[in-house]
Amino acid sequence: MKETVTTENAPGAIGPYSQAIKAGGMVFCSGQIPIDPATGEFVSHIVGEQTEQVLKNLSEVLTAAGTSLDNVVKTTVFLADMNDFVEMNEVYSRFFSDNKPARATVQAARLPRDAKVEIEAIAMLNDEG
Repeated sequence: MKETVTTENAPGAIGPYSQAIKAGGMVFCSGQIPIDPATGEFVSHIVGEQTEQVLKNLSEVLTAAGTSLDNVVKTTVFLADMNDFVEMNEVYSRFFSDNKPARATVQAARLPRDAKVEIEAIAMLNDEG
């Protein structure tokens, strides 16, 4: 059985997909881009600030699902330019200082709305060790 996760505290889906799906004790979060849910606009064009907003958005989706960034087991980071890796990684490390999930980082030819960063995540619904 699967359940759709929705929150107004993160940007809504801009296509035929859900913010997240709960299934099998896990939460599968769609990629988030740096949209401020209050304004519907990007927070900035600076990679570090975009990364921070993306992770705040992911955190809100996970909270709506009943879990948190602490239970993330895997992320995928998409960068428009791999030269932004160091700046993205510095911000990312603040959100995952104790919990370091598995991660892949790839450069994408183009991200939605020309974002510089997009991050998707998979998390456990509860701390199962």
